Amino acid sequence: KLERRGSIALLAFERPPINMLSFVAVGELYRALCALEGDPQVSVIVLTGRVPGYFVAHIDLDDVGRLARREPPEGDPDDFGRATAKLESMRQPTVAAVNGQAWGAGCELALACTFRLASQSAHFRLHEVSKGAIPGGGGTQRLPRLIGHARAGAMILASRLVRAEEAQSLGLAEAVLPDAGFLQHACEWLAPIAAQPPHALFAAKRAILEGLRLPLEQGLALEQRLFAEAVS
Repeated sequence: KLERRGSIALLAFERPPINMLSFVAVGELYRALCALEGDPQVSVIVLTGRVPGYFVAHIDLDDVGRLARREPPEGDPDDFGRATAKLESMRQPTVAAVNGQAWGAGCELALACTFRLASQSAHFRLHEVSKGAIPGGGGTQRLPRLIGHARAGAMILASRLVRAEEAQSLGLAEAVLPDAGFLQHACEWLAPIAAQPPHALFAAKRAILEGLRLPLEQGLALEQRLFAEAVS
């Protein structure tokens, strides 16, 4: 579901009863992100859940079962990697407005975003080790880069659930906002970002995220190049 609030685009998952993420749905997400990236009226993109109590519960277990049985699933399993890469690299800041359970693939979608905002009832978990697997959608790589390897290891290896307040203290969530009117509170939190000149906003995001992958000297050179482009 797509909703626009000024220059903020809201993409909401709605798949009762618990918002499990199917391969079909993640393909829809990837195509929606590609379309929004080229929209000059969109400065910030927000993902959220529209089923009470759930952001995205986890991956659709029926889809995973078909893969395990070597049966063709509906949708393309590779779209998950495409969608998370797009969330991370697209020019607009992306935000996970986590309003309930975000486990497994739901947590990994949130990790791929630029920011994570949590409702008071939100909770995060990478539970794959408890199921005899490991996170396979970026969790073992993005979480340590976000909160440090020791904290990430404690969360992943124990399949530990992290609630909103702890998520904020770890740096997993930027803010904890009230459950009542959560999306409105999230849009208000994001308003100062969405109000910035788009060309400068996009360049600053690129400088920060791409620069982190580079040695300092190369990161500074990238910053100078993007600065020159922004003011020319």
